[in-house]
Amino acid sequence: MEPRENIFKQKQAKTHNCFTWECLGDIRKGRANLGEEMPVLIYRLLEFTMLDVLVKELGEEKAHDMFRKAGFLAGKELAKNELDLEQEFDGFAAQLQEVLRNLKIGILRIEACDGDGQTLTLTVGEDLDCSGLPSTNEVVCHYDEGFIAGILYAYTGKEYEVKEIDCWAKGDRVCRFRGTVMTSSGNA
Repeated sequence: MEPRENIFKQKQAKTHNCFTWECLGDIRKGRANLGEEMPVLIYRLLEFTMLDVLVKELGEEKAHDMFRKAGFLAGKELAKNELDLEQEFDGFAAQLQEVLRNLKIGILRIEACDGDGQTLTLTVGEDLDCSGLPSTNEVVCHYDEGFIAGILYAYTGKEYEVKEIDCWAKGDRVCRFRGTVMTSSGNA
């Protein structure tokens, strides 16, 4: 096999992402003994230490924005590679629930969706990012906001503003998100 160029060193135009689904590699082959899964503890260690460094270097608002952008890219790529984007909404939602549960990201429930899909409210139980965190009276799932927006974009072709309105870290027992289609002026 011919070596590929390191994805983090590739030259890129400002509007192009280096990341592709294929860059994740053949995990089964590469981790034949350890397997594809790892503990949530390690995922959070990676996520929270990265966020800590970004907050110190860039400030809280910019760090959260970077997490949303990374989440958007991840959600869009997951949707393109793991979901049938051509099916009706009910089928799409059911498949999304199954994929998120099977990947142990969380237990998705659609609470409300207006008839034309302009706004929706959903919950994620046992959320990978925050379930079990101590209550700090704040929302912390900024990556998830982008992740959900990316999934919705891949399915609808529309940009959504997704905001977390309830969070385990606020003392709630599920994360609740509201997504609203953004207008051409960039407002939800």
